[in-house]
Amino acid sequence: ASNPFTFPRCLTSTTTEEKDWAAAKAHFENLKSTKPRPPKPKYAVTIAVSSRSLFDMVAERKIFEEEALEKYVQHQQEHENEPLKPGPAFPFVKALITVNERLRNLYPDSEELFDIVLMTNNHAQVGVRLMNSINHYDLTIERFCMTGGQSPIEYLKAYMTNLYLSKDSKKVQEAIEEGIAAAIMFKPDVETQLSDTQLRVAFDGDAVLFSDESEIIVKQHGLDTFFEHEKQYENKPLAQGPLKCFLEALGKLQKKFYAKNERLNCPIRTFLVTARSAASSGARVLKTLRSWGLEIDEALFLAGAPKGPLLLKIRPHIFFDDQMFHIEGAKEMGTIAAHVPYGIGQKYNKGKLTEPEKQQK
Repeated sequence: ASNPFTFPRCLTSTTTEEKDWAAAKAHFENLKSTKPRPPKPKYAVTIAVSSRSLFDMVAERKIFEEEALEKYVQHQQEHENEPLKPGPAFPFVKALITVNERLRNLYPDSEELFDIVLMTNNHAQVGVRLMNSINHYDLTIERFCMTGGQSPIEYLKAYMTNLYLSKDSKKVQEAIEEGIAAAIMFKPDVETQLSDTQLRVAFDGDAVLFSDESEIIVKQHGLDTFFEHEKQYENKPLAQGPLKCFLEALGKLQKKFYAKNERLNCPIRTFLVTARSAASSGARVLKTLRSWGLEIDEALFLAGAPKGPLLLKIRPHIFFDDQMFHIEGAKEMGTIAAHVPYGIGQKYNKGKLTEPEKQQK
């Protein structure tokens, strides 16, 4: 395989950490507040978002790149009472908060919720503007991690992160190499009206939910060999890819709604949007999901057709794909897209090799 990484890294808390959380929680719960308490990472589905994903900071980024850090910090402090505009991950985060409200109504004492962490390499001096912006939009984000330019990886592990969204490709690549589900956020070229009552998440299959093992065969040996291979190994589950862990986490929360007879009114809906053909190579995908005990609400096999028009009908809050060709097509038609830089597809553009293959020894 082209990638040696294994997924997921299932992070577990130690006895000492459990005691620390228990002590912190006991102290926190003695304080009176009408705001909902953040759940323990052990039980939560933790979503870490960078400040540039959550908010539109293009102008601020330009100051940072052209005039350096001190001018950037000064600008942020001078404008700290002006809320930042929403960024590409903003609708997704709003949808997570909506799901949490439904979960809290059904399970008032449960900590199985989304926990949103602002994971930013900003310096603490910029924190006031970020906090003011979050309060302006009434976002329930209580945990902040401002790393001052340092790598967020160890913090992502400490929070037992289920998904990390950033606009920084190096940090996302680093997270994926550490077995953390991660993607690079892209803002759509045109705005689309999205559901304000249901979280809608769309996934590509190969190199996103699944490993890139089948995609390697397509790229190196062509479609006919791929179809033969998939037919031969139809009953052998594909290895898991970088986003399988996140789909699994979504499934666990969906089941909490199903347990309350809310399947038809579930505020989470998942979609598989794959370039695979249904008849020629679709069965292995569905059997793999079944073997994992996971459900997908809707599966679309496009047989190589463009994904943009179908995504426009789905209107997801986020669409994950490993190939920039599909990301570009999605965002051109108004879909918020997230690039998963994993697998052999990173060496290709529109099916053509852009990075020389290493010689086989």
